[in-house]
Amino acid sequence: MNKLSLVLADETAQLKLAGDMARHCPTGVVIFLQGNLGTGKTTFVRGFIHALGHHGVVKSPTYTLVEPYMIGGRAVYHFDLYRLADPDELEYAGGRDYFDGESICLIEWPEKAEGYLPTADIECHFDYEKTGRSVFIKANTPKGGRILQLIS
Repeated sequence: MNKLSLVLADETAQLKLAGDMARHCPTGVVIFLQGNLGTGKTTFVRGFIHALGHHGVVKSPTYTLVEPYMIGGRAVYHFDLYRLADPDELEYAGGRDYFDGESICLIEWPEKAEGYLPTADIECHFDYEKTGRSVFIKANTPKGGRILQLIS
């Protein structure tokens, strides 16, 4: 399975999806999170990081570009590239160092750094759906495909 389309009735459903994905996510995974403002990208990240075992606040790194977490011996990086004015800014900030094949990288607004990011294992496209959200998930690599099989 390389594609999955879901309607998420509410925030609880979005957090559950994120948790399911986190529980099946090995190290060395890059996940792109796309969609308009308010479609739940940060909510997804919060659910993902909490499912891995983080008990603190999960804040959006809108101004710092990246928020690092060390959870159970695994490095998890939450990128929010919304305010990135030029893709070169990510390069100057040492952005490529995070994609070492050992960490999990969750990237909001990846289109802002096109050309500087590795291929996403999974792309999640969020949209508005009545009172909930819809999400279209696409696996781009065998690793991403295995995750999709396990969550569907």
